[in-house]
Parts: sequence; C-alpha cells; structure tokens
Amino acid sequence: MSGHFPFSAARGTSYGLAPRMAISAFFEKNQFDMATQEAYYKWWYDWTKAYVEQDADLKATMVMRFKHYPMGQHSEHGFHLNGKYWASCMDDLGAFIRNLILPKLDHDAEHALAEEHEKMVHDLKAQATANYTPAPDVGLFRHV
Repeated sequence: MSGHFPFSAARGTSYGLAPRMAISAFFEKNQFDMATQEAYYKWWYDWTKAYVEQDADLKATMVMRFKHYPMGQHSEHGFHLNGKYWASCMDDLGAFIRNLILPKLDHDAEHALAEEHEKMVHDLKAQATANYTPAPDVGLFRHV
C-alpha cells in the first residue's frame, strides 16, 4: 500500500534520481498550487510528528527533528528549486517516513493510512485549481 504515496519509491534514491521529481510530478498531476502543496506537506508533517511522539524509540531519537516547521535540510532555503520548495521539503519528510515509519506499520495500519491519504488528496484537489499555474517546459530542478 505504501507505494501509493509520492515519496515512497526507494528505487530512485539508489540510482541517483531525486524523489522530489516524483513529488513534483504528483503535485503537477493533481494541479496543486503552492498553498495546496503546503497543506499536503502539513498533513504529512502533523501525522509524522504525532507518530514520532507516540513511538518510544522514535521519540527518544528523532523528536528533535520536529522542533521546527518545516523539517529537513531544504526547509530554510530555496537555492535552485525554482518554485518547487514544498516538493523538496516533502522529499525530506517523505524519506523520514519511508525509511523509519512505513516499515513499522502493519498491514491494517498501512491500509488505513492509504485511505486517509486518498481522502486528503481528494479534498485538496477540490481546492487546488484556483491559483494553479502549469509547469513550464524548462526543467525546474536544473543546477545552473
């Protein structure tokens, strides 16, 4: 079930492909504007923070990562991201979820999370199109 989340693909990380590209494509496919992208990120941030605070091992070792919003290495700057700030932030948070939380979930918990995620995406899609601007043809993650 975890394959339904845009950050859950582990294959790209081992081949040097940035998962933020898959997340950016997910945002583009759903026509999420910047506010909707942040709302998507915030949903995951709140869910992850609550999970970490309830898990004894993660609380002892990882709760400090959630002292600031958003969390992760891309949270304080935008450098070459060209308007894809939330995709990079979601990449950082998504890697945390993919590597530390998803392996701990049982089958039923994964299904419940996937259903909550699907409902949240559906709700956000209804709000998203008001300020949506399609991506340009030029690559957005270019290092120049």
